[in-house]
Amino acid sequence: MTDLASPVVAPAKTDAVLGKARKLLAKAEDPAATAAEAETYTAKAAALIAAYGIDRALLAAADPGSDLVGDRVVVLDSPYARDKAHLLAGVARQLRCQAVLRTDHTVAGKELSLHLFGHESDLRRAELLFTSLLLQSANALARTPVPGHEQPGAFRRSWLHGFTSAVITRLAAAESAAHDVAERRATAAGGAGRSVALVLADRSAVVAEAMRQHYPRLAMGRRRSLSGSGARQGWNAGQRADLGGTPVGQRSRRAVTAER
Repeated sequence: MTDLASPVVAPAKTDAVLGKARKLLAKAEDPAATAAEAETYTAKAAALIAAYGIDRALLAAADPGSDLVGDRVVVLDSPYARDKAHLLAGVARQLRCQAVLRTDHTVAGKELSLHLFGHESDLRRAELLFTSLLLQSANALARTPVPGHEQPGAFRRSWLHGFTSAVITRLAAAESAAHDVAERRATAAGGAGRSVALVLADRSAVVAEAMRQHYPRLAMGRRRSLSGSGARQGWNAGQRADLGGTPVGQRSRRAVTAER
């Protein structure tokens, strides 16, 4: 158990950790980085992002005003806006945020956006990680040839679905590992208060209530049906994004170019 009345990590220190993660992700996105370097940078960044989330949660438990619940609206650009929304929603939920998909009809046509709810620290880390993963997925997808017998759009949508599924699985593992480390650290310190798990559960409940207040009549979306065969290659690329754990299966070379 942890004593949340005396947090040992200062806010300035946790913010510096997020800054380090941002620099590491920038290095991972650089086309000049080797595959091994990119994997190392991203793994270290994901671990820092997870630790940052735990530290900010514990600080806010002692000082609730230091990390209030907020919201963001993120517009998803074409192409593959719905697939990008799927990636962002998955990342956000693993980082204890909530996401609502919105469809607006503008003069330019249909516009998809995600309305995110979460504590400010979690929103910041979700945006940071999503931006990097979006670039990494675009780089890898641009290097992935479309089979001659398939429609390019269908193949790429299925590829992105596979990538997102792998990333979410890996991110869940990284968050769980950070949680376990925090619990062990609290136990070793001899704290006597709410557990880290209860602190995080309370935060999640507050975020869920904020979303319900804004959208009291949310409807469940329909499950998508994807016809392309790119899911396995996308999953493998998501594994190479290496979010701080051990990849499932064999590692392979990471592709780094720009989205077409």
